[in-house]
Amino acid sequence: MPHQRIAETTDCEFKREVEVARPKSWLKTVCAFANGHGGMIAFGIDDDHSVVGVADPQVDIERIGRLVKDRIDPTPEFQLEATIEGGCCIVELSVLEGDQAPYCYSADGEYRAYVRMGSESCPASAAQLKALVMKGTRTHFDELVSDLECDRHSFDLLKATYYERLRKPLKPEDLVSFGLATADGKLTNAGVLLTDQWLLRQNRIFCTRWNGLTKASSTKDALDDHEYEGCLLRLLNQGKDFVETHNETGWTKTPDNRIEEPSYASRAVEEAIVNALIHRDYLIGGAEVTIFIYDDRLEITSPGSKVDGPLPRNVDVTKVTSQRRNPVIADLFQRLGYMERRGSGLRKIREETALCANYREEHLPEFIDDGHSFTVVLKNMNYRRDSDETPTDQVSDPVSDPVSDPVSDPVKKLLEALGNDTLGTAELMSRLSLANRTYFRRNYLDKALEHGLIERTIPDKPNSRLQKYRRTGA
Repeated sequence: MPHQRIAETTDCEFKREVEVARPKSWLKTVCAFANGHGGMIAFGIDDDHSVVGVADPQVDIERIGRLVKDRIDPTPEFQLEATIEGGCCIVELSVLEGDQAPYCYSADGEYRAYVRMGSESCPASAAQLKALVMKGTRTHFDELVSDLECDRHSFDLLKATYYERLRKPLKPEDLVSFGLATADGKLTNAGVLLTDQWLLRQNRIFCTRWNGLTKASSTKDALDDHEYEGCLLRLLNQGKDFVETHNETGWTKTPDNRIEEPSYASRAVEEAIVNALIHRDYLIGGAEVTIFIYDDRLEITSPGSKVDGPLPRNVDVTKVTSQRRNPVIADLFQRLGYMERRGSGLRKIREETALCANYREEHLPEFIDDGHSFTVVLKNMNYRRDSDETPTDQVSDPVSDPVSDPVSDPVKKLLEALGNDTLGTAELMSRLSLANRTYFRRNYLDKALEHGLIERTIPDKPNSRLQKYRRTGA
């Protein structure tokens, strides 16, 4: 028994003895290990994790082998070993990850698959059972054929993106060769995810700019909130735009230049959103890709753990291997230049972040895999806590000098949205895809007015609902 095993975990369970009268208590864990990424059951370890040993290891080994073969279908690969620890004999049952899933407990009038949830073995849900079937048949969600007719749906955004990035048209036959449709005109699930229409409920993202460091930091929790649905390419663009709207950029002045200092590296953000969209588990209902921005960080979360097992904390991302949950989508995004070779996405996120001029070691992106979802955490490189030392003059306020220095990103976006028009608040917010009027006024409108970049059309009625705005000098 390895000394480091001090608690029951996703891949380790302790049993005081080999229960023969009620073997389901440990056989369901054998199923869960085989359906997952393998694991080990140690017999002869008490509930308090003390070593009590087994009386006759040879008899127990024979019982375990017989019960596994008789009551689990199909029979998983396993190994049995008797070892001495603390003067006691324990039996270790090591179960290997199976390639014939789902593995089911078959006895007592029951035929059920189990999966590991933390330190417990639980019955597989409908979605988990579908995933196990696909694992056993070596198929993927995005390869499955739907009952939807290809010619009844459009791919205008995909065609435009394909031409923009590759400078060649997307032909009808390409839909078949890329795996988005079948030769007889049916959409695959990959095609469903890339049509202009919103056909799959899970195909959406939730974006929120929270007020503070948590979801409930004040009486006004959300400063900006959007839900987007439809084509994966649209979700990618809208997710990027949402982050850029809140990606405040500072500047460092040099004698003959200026150096941008963004809160988040745009290329790292794109890589994280791409990974979230193409690697999410679309079998999980009631969960969406989320983009949450707090004062000090950005979190991009995708439903589903890594396909080849949860990512250990503090892992060396340069050595992470990856299996693709949705290979058809991944191949297309790679063809379009949105991602590099598989297994390099996490490294790319850290590399792109480290290239920023205001990057420090404390801003190293984090990756959290809790077995149910995968989260990329990007630190706000311009965030300063109240206790932090006040930034020196080397880093100028993004909006302190809007004439000699570039204005902040929100003000620039406001000026671009306004153009040469004269627009009201509601029209401007619509062009900027903003929903929170207070946030818009504080971060966009008031700053542009303060620096004289725009003017009201009715100066004597600043609070009138008829008030409109235009560029100064227009």
